[in-house]
Amino acid sequence: MPARILYVDDEDDIREIAQMSLELEPEFEVRSSASGIAALTDAADWCPDLILLDVMMPDMDGPETLRRLADSPLTAAIPVAFITARTQTHEVERYLAMGAVGVIAKPFDPLALAGEVRRLLSWRSGPV
Repeated sequence: MPARILYVDDEDDIREIAQMSLELEPEFEVRSSASGIAALTDAADWCPDLILLDVMMPDMDGPETLRRLADSPLTAAIPVAFITARTQTHEVERYLAMGAVGVIAKPFDPLALAGEVRRLLSWRSGPV
């Protein structure tokens, strides 16, 4: 059964590149959301195995989206990893303290993204 990945980013180009690079992995089923608000509904409806969440978004940023996902019984158990250009040690520690399972640096390497996601998903079936 493929792993369901929800990619959330307000930038159309980045979202499209991420989705295309992740869809090259046959073990992934990928959907995307253009905002934190849309991600709340999409996550509850689709129940992804992992949410990749941009930190900087208008209206509702990544940390607020994560907080709302964690507050909902339908989405609280879904692991979330942030995708951000803000990757200094203290920032990464803050994201992990919020409950994120990982942080992927932006700009990401489209050829390496699937491998990073596989590592984040390794809890599903043991070590990858």
